[in-house]
Amino acid sequence: MTSKGDVNATALYISIDIIQNSPQVCPYGLYAEQLSGTAFTCPRETNKRSWLYRIRPSVGHTPYKPLDEGRVESDFSKWPPNPNQFRWQPFKIPEEKTDFVQGLNTICGAGDPKSRNGISVYIYLCNTSMTDKCMYNADGDFLIVPQEGPLHIYTEFGQLYVQPNEIVVIQQGMKFSVNVSGPSRGYILEVYNGHFQLPNLGPIGANGLANPRDFLSPVAWYEDRDNISYNVVGKFQGKLFTCSQDHSPFDVVGWHGNYAPFKYDLSTFMVINTVSFDHADPSIFTVLTCPSNTPGVAVADFVIFPPRWSVGEHTFRPPYYHRNCMSEFMGIISGVYDAKKDNRPGGATLHSMMTPHGPDAAMFKKATTDELKPFKLENNMAFMFESSFSMAVTQWGEKDCGTLEDAYFKCWAGIQKYFDPNNK
Repeated sequence: MTSKGDVNATALYISIDIIQNSPQVCPYGLYAEQLSGTAFTCPRETNKRSWLYRIRPSVGHTPYKPLDEGRVESDFSKWPPNPNQFRWQPFKIPEEKTDFVQGLNTICGAGDPKSRNGISVYIYLCNTSMTDKCMYNADGDFLIVPQEGPLHIYTEFGQLYVQPNEIVVIQQGMKFSVNVSGPSRGYILEVYNGHFQLPNLGPIGANGLANPRDFLSPVAWYEDRDNISYNVVGKFQGKLFTCSQDHSPFDVVGWHGNYAPFKYDLSTFMVINTVSFDHADPSIFTVLTCPSNTPGVAVADFVIFPPRWSVGEHTFRPPYYHRNCMSEFMGIISGVYDAKKDNRPGGATLHSMMTPHGPDAAMFKKATTDELKPFKLENNMAFMFESSFSMAVTQWGEKDCGTLEDAYFKCWAGIQKYFDPNNK
């Protein structure tokens, strides 16, 4: 038996001890708001959501209107198919004031954001910070690869400082603003299907490639700014829209959950490579993957070619000649790519499905006559966006960017015939 007073005391204890996502009244007068990255009913191991505790909820803004900024494309059906190899010299950063949103340029892609199936690849070229302006992407995740100039990124979850040789992933729906300190250039891979995740290691075992401990998410940081004119840019169904609000969107005082932006330092990648003979497949360099519904086939993989030892015995060490059922978009952050000496940092190549590619004539000759002693590839970082989608190149990529090479195919023109049926 207990007295009435004992029962009340117990009830009071329970009410202040229970942990809630959305209490009747939040501490400090905050609003609770959930950001869901997956359907509510997804399995627990794939369910993504975070709770944000903010000064005002996100709903307080004017109606959206179309925004004519940047060169954002999503209707890839209007660009004619072109199976040729593409190579771009370094993309030109504009001289006029251009912020991150204004400097977005879709270079290639496939699929349709309305059906949440496909990818886009962008080049960003900017030199000015976003002032009282932020962006979010309703279509999918952005994987951003800075090549020139660091990015100071403000997000609803906190701040991230991202330098070349690092990457940052801003997942679907997350608001962010990009500050730069000068001319800035880089690459973006957008996936409409699902989210980026670490690849399974299989026979590699528990360790190797990118380790979970090296991925960093921000801690909560907020600004309480009122009576301002703040522009919110939303990417929705492949188009940009804008609305305004009278306060900063970065007013999240605290958050918890498993759905947040994150960054990764590429120098922490633990390379797995051959120690005997033959060039291993590039899949061993996968940092992040966005899997499709077909086991083992990716919507997109983010692959890097970092500094590493080359020790293969009696083998052709550069990447082999290749025809692939995947599309390969490649860029260089720094240094020289070991298959083509004329690929330059800040440029790119695209090798489409089943279009042959591989070392140029000069690199082939060098690789077949070099002394095969161990050496280290140093001061280089190249990457690849590899996708199961067959991508189309936009008008900006083919004409307007001004850096596409007309004669890329000539790098293979000097390949000679060495066949001699009498020489074993």
